[in-house]
Amino acid sequence: MSDRKQRSLSTSGESLYQILGLEKGCSHDDIKKSYRKLALRFHPDKNPDNPDAAEKFKELNNAHSVLADLSKRNIYDSYGSLGLYVAQQFGEDNVNTYFMLSTWWAKGLFLLCGILTGCYCGCCLCCCCNCCCGKLKPTAAGEGAEPEYVSPDDLEEEIRNNPDNGNTDLFYIPCQTLDVFLVRKCLLV
Repeated sequence: MSDRKQRSLSTSGESLYQILGLEKGCSHDDIKKSYRKLALRFHPDKNPDNPDAAEKFKELNNAHSVLADLSKRNIYDSYGSLGLYVAQQFGEDNVNTYFMLSTWWAKGLFLLCGILTGCYCGCCLCCCCNCCCGKLKPTAAGEGAEPEYVSPDDLEEEIRNNPDNGNTDLFYIPCQTLDVFLVRKCLLV
């Protein structure tokens, strides 16, 4: 095991400024000046016998790379190193969404919706109520559901073989897509 202390993610956003010896509201020029001064002092080539200088130089580079980039600096100022970790995992555009969904009221809303619908994915309210038990419910095969497509040949054969010609009339309806006439059987009531 390593004797190095485990770093934890902070939400305050102050430790990178402390590494560079700056205050939180400093300008971009102040960050640049402080980084150059400290980088020259702790550069590994100037301190070959000091392994702590190489470690300090890595920390300086990390602090400068975050604070020199405006979007990373804004995330760091708002959410700390935890915000940088979230930006690395989910993208910089999704950081605000992540922290908004992490609040107590968003978790409560999620729990309430799960209790009310019986499902946590949210599809039950939209899909099941409209498709499974609502007006868009699919008909079962045995409930007299008519096929969606009947070929004209099968329809003509059914009309010819139908012995009950008393209540049926034949209508010729032009079909625009096939430029043929389809025969339809309509029952008169």
